[in-house]
Amino acid sequence: MSDKLRLDKWLWHGRFFKTRSLASQVVASGAVRVNKIKVSKRSTLIGPDDVLTFPQADHIRVIRVLALGTRRGPAPEAQALYEDLSPPKPKTQEKAPPNPAYEGKGRPTKKDRRTLDLSRTRSLE
Repeated sequence: MSDKLRLDKWLWHGRFFKTRSLASQVVASGAVRVNKIKVSKRSTLIGPDDVLTFPQADHIRVIRVLALGTRRGPAPEAQALYEDLSPPKPKTQEKAPPNPAYEGKGRPTKKDRRTLDLSRTRSLE
């Protein structure tokens, strides 16, 4: 096993990106930093104790490389390759409001529709 590995390949082995092509695109866009230095070459070699900073979804990941993988294995094997130094995600995500009861807003239930139909027929008489 060598002491260096391509950056795009390591990001793929570590399961940060679904495909190696996606990992390559992120690196090529210049959004990845290795030890605080911006890199844009996919073939940048990294090794143990390097610190990577890159965007993933809606937050920034800060990762310390602990080991180089030989394959893209299962998630527990991938998690052994790095230490996550990122700040924890904020848990203030807003929950969707519960469905409103039928009071002229939202969709009426079947019982509400029957009551509404019954009141309409009575008003026509």
